[in-house]
Amino acid sequence: MKKLKLSLPDSKKLKDSFRTLIIAFSLFLALVISGLILFVTDSNPLDVFSSIIKGSVGSKASIVMTLNHAAPILLVATGAVIAGRADLLNIGQEGQIIIGAIFAVAVGLYIPGPQWVVLPLILIAATIAGALWAGIAATMKFKRGVSEVISTLLLIVVASQVVSFSINRSWLLREDEPEGYGAPLARTNALDSENLMPVLSQGSGFRLNAGIIVALLAAILITLILNRTRWGFYLRMTGLNSDTAKAQGVSTGLIGSTALLISGAFAGLSGGVILTGTAYRVSDGFSSGYGWTGLLAAFVANLNPKMLIPSALLFGALRAGGGVLTSTGVSTNIVGVIQGLIVLSVVVPSVIFKTLDRKQSKISLRAERT
Repeated sequence: MKKLKLSLPDSKKLKDSFRTLIIAFSLFLALVISGLILFVTDSNPLDVFSSIIKGSVGSKASIVMTLNHAAPILLVATGAVIAGRADLLNIGQEGQIIIGAIFAVAVGLYIPGPQWVVLPLILIAATIAGALWAGIAATMKFKRGVSEVISTLLLIVVASQVVSFSINRSWLLREDEPEGYGAPLARTNALDSENLMPVLSQGSGFRLNAGIIVALLAAILITLILNRTRWGFYLRMTGLNSDTAKAQGVSTGLIGSTALLISGAFAGLSGGVILTGTAYRVSDGFSSGYGWTGLLAAFVANLNPKMLIPSALLFGALRAGGGVLTSTGVSTNIVGVIQGLIVLSVVVPSVIFKTLDRKQSKISLRAERT
């Protein structure tokens, strides 16, 4: 008697549909667990989830807040994809953001001129500073063999100290003495209003800045570069198999260094967008976790440039909804748990699928060789 063997068809369309269904079920499970946690902590799950939805997409002001959060997340995620395609892991975006911002605010405060001159200079300064900061890790990686994971992580601490030193010294960037009573705080002066990001839409309780346009254009540009240029092809080749790339004459060290520089540049640009779009000055805690969130958004997108925009919007909505939820009296710890569960519900299946794909690729490669 023959055994009945069940197998899924190998079609890509069916496989993608199956994976989407798994992620949807995982997300549903995360919401159920979150509801149970809220119920145990004497919170009404329906009210909480309703607040998250209202805080992220429930009104024009909420949508604007989501888009403003999504802009720096998308920029960081785009840079993370560049590094990831070269099989490099840049986890120092938090440091690159604040280094970009501190150089950007210096340009904005001390270089005079009209907005059409100063604002581009602010964003260019932020981009270059972020790239140079990541360049330290690139030099250590390809000159001394130091893991980019360790170096980029440690450089966050160094960047924090550099920024803290700068905003605590009156002869550097600490704000001016206030008129009347009080002492200057550990922060920079605010940028002049004419040097801020242009406003796309504003009204009662909301102000949509052009940072989302900058982020969208950057994501689209990088997608085209990765898919339509020789450099993008060499980058993918280096990430898939550096030995094969070397055998084909590709300078993998140069490609990898460039990838890290570009990744840092996007993180620095993110700092410039935050500065000119919502923060207006640099203080302790400036990055506000955007670096880590952008890195997660890249992982959720499975390092696929085409999925970066929806992934960034998801995380922007989570930040916007979480902020509104905190204002309703729900503990910040509970808010963090809910956000973490939602993130894990998307990240874990994506990681599992990627691991299975790699194993399948290795099996197929071995079969071809035999």
